[in-house]
Amino acid sequence: MEKLRIVFMGTPEFAVGILDTIIKNNYDVVGVITAADKPAGRGQKLKYSAVKEYALEHNLRLLQPTNLKDESFLEELKTLNANLQIVVAFRMLPKVVWEMPKLGTFNLHASLLPNYRGAAPINWAIINGETKTGVTTFFIDDKIDTGAMILSSETDIDSNENAGHLHDRLMDLGSTTVVETLAMIEKGNVNTIIQEEDANIKTAYKLNKENCKIDWTKSALEINNLIRGLSPYPAAWCIFSDKNEEWNVKIYDTKIIIESHTHEVGSIICTKKEMKIAVENGFIQVLSLQFPGKKKMTTSELLNGIALSEAAKAF
Repeated sequence: MEKLRIVFMGTPEFAVGILDTIIKNNYDVVGVITAADKPAGRGQKLKYSAVKEYALEHNLRLLQPTNLKDESFLEELKTLNANLQIVVAFRMLPKVVWEMPKLGTFNLHASLLPNYRGAAPINWAIINGETKTGVTTFFIDDKIDTGAMILSSETDIDSNENAGHLHDRLMDLGSTTVVETLAMIEKGNVNTIIQEEDANIKTAYKLNKENCKIDWTKSALEINNLIRGLSPYPAAWCIFSDKNEEWNVKIYDTKIIIESHTHEVGSIICTKKEMKIAVENGFIQVLSLQFPGKKKMTTSELLNGIALSEAAKAF
């Protein structure tokens, strides 16, 4: 058995869960690479990545290159003398980096590859109404999420589950899968599976303002899937219009009501405590939302302080 010397690369909270499990399983992490500090918030103070905070807490050797092809970074990476690199939610690596360790570089991706390659696999699995997803480890090659697969683990998606909840479950599943992958590599018994290319492969496109906007002409199920697939972050949004005012509103939690009605699509119907929005085949009941400049609140909290007229519309 070859003793592993690991360099770990990652940035967000999702990667921290995996790194913590690797450390707790007594693997030797000789270095951690994460994103450079970024100014954030009103004061534009430099913000550390979640992985940097963890690395500092655990006295791990930390590198924060802005350019992964920079000679001084490559020299420093070589001096770590790693024989394996693990990538979780980082960025695309140049060949000179992923080819460096003797045992290769593997990535953990939060989908069942080859489906949902790309930036937002957890969100798109829910948005598209999938009932199953999972995680996959694979050796990195020169394209995005296309390398030879090592191991995959599957889980069901609950019909009410949002992206935040699924993220946490996949972090746990990913942690177990990475440790199983490490055991296979350590013993030298990895049998990879080449990803087959297929025109029906679904993609996890980068999220942007346009693909996060709610289209109220869609079915109740499609709208509900979009909202839970983007909750709690970055959140689905739309415009509320009433009495010559417009608000850009984020919607976090909803319930489907299937029933026939005569309301125009997008009509907002409120009681003192409840709000529902008319769609083609029923209503979307809004359970929590956020108005501009206000915190996220339940619908009944919002309706305590704001009264919408019968002419209010969502679009």
